[in-house]
Amino acid sequence: MVAQLQSCRVRLCNFATVQLCNYSLLMSSVTFNHVAKRYGAVSVIEDLNLEVRDRELMVLVGPSGCGKSTALRMIAGLEEVSDGTIAIGERVVNNLAPKERDIAMVFQNYALYPHMSVRENLEFGLRMRKVPRDEMKKRVDDAAAILGISHLLERKPKELSGGQRQRVAVGRAIVRQPAVFLFDEPLSNLDAKLRVQMRAEITRLQQTLGTTSVYVTHDQVEAMTMGSRIAVMREGKIQQLGTPLEVYDKPANVFVAQFIGTPPMNLFRGTVANGALRTSSFSLPLPFAVEEGRNVIAGVRPEHLGSGDASIPATIDMVEPIGHESIVYGSAGDEKFVAIFEPHEAPRAGERIDIRVQTKSVHLFDAANENRLP
Repeated sequence: MVAQLQSCRVRLCNFATVQLCNYSLLMSSVTFNHVAKRYGAVSVIEDLNLEVRDRELMVLVGPSGCGKSTALRMIAGLEEVSDGTIAIGERVVNNLAPKERDIAMVFQNYALYPHMSVRENLEFGLRMRKVPRDEMKKRVDDAAAILGISHLLERKPKELSGGQRQRVAVGRAIVRQPAVFLFDEPLSNLDAKLRVQMRAEITRLQQTLGTTSVYVTHDQVEAMTMGSRIAVMREGKIQQLGTPLEVYDKPANVFVAQFIGTPPMNLFRGTVANGALRTSSFSLPLPFAVEEGRNVIAGVRPEHLGSGDASIPATIDMVEPIGHESIVYGSAGDEKFVAIFEPHEAPRAGERIDIRVQTKSVHLFDAANENRLP
């Protein structure tokens, strides 16, 4: 197998299409089995069960302090597991040192050696593993070509832009040819334009290499655009696991409904009466039958306000034109809402309108436990 891996070759067609021969030999799943992490009496992760499938890019997303980075660091061996097991492929890695786990990690702060050139940074891990010089040079040159940093190999990190440093950090992971890539909020230090560019590049790279990857972020846009599947976390527990569209179209609970989506989903609390949600300010027809008198929460995404088969009397408070669309903030009695309009169809601030609602797009949640209905 080692001989096969060392014979791996990279072919570049028009400098954009990459084929990695035999790279699939390194791919593995990652499995959390009843994993817990505690610091004394403080529980950070509780009974985490998750399988990251072979070759997929799994995104762990959630607010600060939800346990996503801790979960990633436990895969890497940078944090000990309090209970349960973590396996990479068929091998339980709880008691293995980080260097024995066959992983490569890309950090938020790049973690480059400032006194070394780009080439030396890329070579460093390979030197520690005593990779033959010819093989090391080939891996570094191939990774640099893939990432478009061949012309930067003799520069020091201080001579690079943020985006270039991030490419070097990713390149250092690629040359390792690991079983699993781990990304710990790698784009949070970049400006908005570079974040968009780099997330597309990382996604393309992962799809090309086919390496199992776990990506941690608090940015739900990154999660939605990059993940094969996403795990939405809160207070050390997975709230929902699924494809981006599954999580967006059918959020499992109120937390997921508001965390995923920009602007967040509108939520209206009320009681079911005659097949409609009745709040203190308006009545809204429901998409399916719910028992009379039940307290529920109706959720409507901003893009589903402005057209539809039902209407709510409202006053427009503010309008934010952002080019391709306008974000409209309004009040329906005591209830506040956000809607998205086409820029030339948006109402004006102070205007009183009947805002339309797509009844079929209304999400319902139980008011007591905030879980999705039915």
